[in-house]
Amino acid sequence: MAEEHRIVAVGLLTEQDLAVLGQGFRRLYRLKGTHDFDALLSAIDDADRALGSDTSRDG
Repeated sequence: MAEEHRIVAVGLLTEQDLAVLGQGFRRLYRLKGTHDFDALLSAIDDADRALGSDTSRDG
């Protein structure tokens, strides 16, 4: 993958977050409906622990 196309961040943002980021924010994908974000964040925490880098929200 070319350097200019690599993903450097993924985030869950509110409308207020987007307003603060302003025009400098280049791309977003809006999610529709309800999503189980707690399960997603938990899975990310589990994967971090499995890799030995505990960056969980709780500790």
